[in-house]
Amino acid sequence: MSDTTSPRIRGWAGPQPDDPEVVALREHLEANNGIKGLDVLEPHEIERAVQIFDRDGFVVIRDALTPEQTEFLANGVLEVVEEIVSLDDVRDGNRGSHRYSFGGTSVTRSMLHRPEWRMLLDLPTVNPILEAIFGSNDYMIRAASGDFCLPGAVGYQPLHSDMGDFISPDRTPISSFHDRRGYLTTRDLPSPYVCVNFLPFDQTVLNGPTRQIPGTQHARVKPPTLEEEPEWMRLSTVCPAPAGSIQIRDVRAWHGGTPNLSDDVRAIPNLEIYAPWFREPTIPGISYEDWSTLSDRAKHITRYVVQDSSEELPSGYSFKPLMPFRPK
Repeated sequence: MSDTTSPRIRGWAGPQPDDPEVVALREHLEANNGIKGLDVLEPHEIERAVQIFDRDGFVVIRDALTPEQTEFLANGVLEVVEEIVSLDDVRDGNRGSHRYSFGGTSVTRSMLHRPEWRMLLDLPTVNPILEAIFGSNDYMIRAASGDFCLPGAVGYQPLHSDMGDFISPDRTPISSFHDRRGYLTTRDLPSPYVCVNFLPFDQTVLNGPTRQIPGTQHARVKPPTLEEEPEWMRLSTVCPAPAGSIQIRDVRAWHGGTPNLSDDVRAIPNLEIYAPWFREPTIPGISYEDWSTLSDRAKHITRYVVQDSSEELPSGYSFKPLMPFRPK
């Protein structure tokens, strides 16, 4: 690829770029979007990265991927995007209009069947920061996923967190933490679950940058609805951030998708990681054959999501209800 912007992917299935409301929103975002004074660190700034992560619930690191790794990831991501979008002519998405989850579309709920995602498992620029955040190198991979939004995603995704406490087997089958005394919640813990998003393309004010609300990882109150959300939160987006960067975030922190009013797809593939002391149910996301090709380090951190060697890992993408949840 010759630059760090993504090629056009078929979008704009609803309001068009010249719609007056879209034009007004685009002008507003161009003038105001983005976290003012956003810290974008270098990979060697490990101590500072941990400090910002602990303070804000997220941190951005540039040059985590080499140009060659960025290109490899970008090309693979675009192949997957084309496969998924080909199943959705009306662009309904599975995370809202024009919005898609990679893992939520994969029948394994993970993307480790792709070499591009497997490449992310053992990076010398990323591992030391995760070890410093967790205080150990014995963390574990929950899944490899991420999301993307197409041009024409004109709405905002509600602010939300990506984990919660156990309520009941039918309502929270993947959650595990529960204090029957009612004293503690996952909000009171050190970070139990981290997501590392990788940027194969520049994240700009117009292409749907993730919005993050600093310091909300320990908030016990619910995030505001779209109707309640103040304008400063809508503009609290992680941009500009160059291709090859990572966003490491505490999944408890409030975050949400924003409008993609550009001509390009915005994609943020990820790794989802549990702290060494925290476990929730997982399902197989990588075949034994693929797992066997990994480095010893990558094998160790994916040991809870590898399919048994005697079983075949399913593959493919679907917008239909996925296979029953079968935790390990």
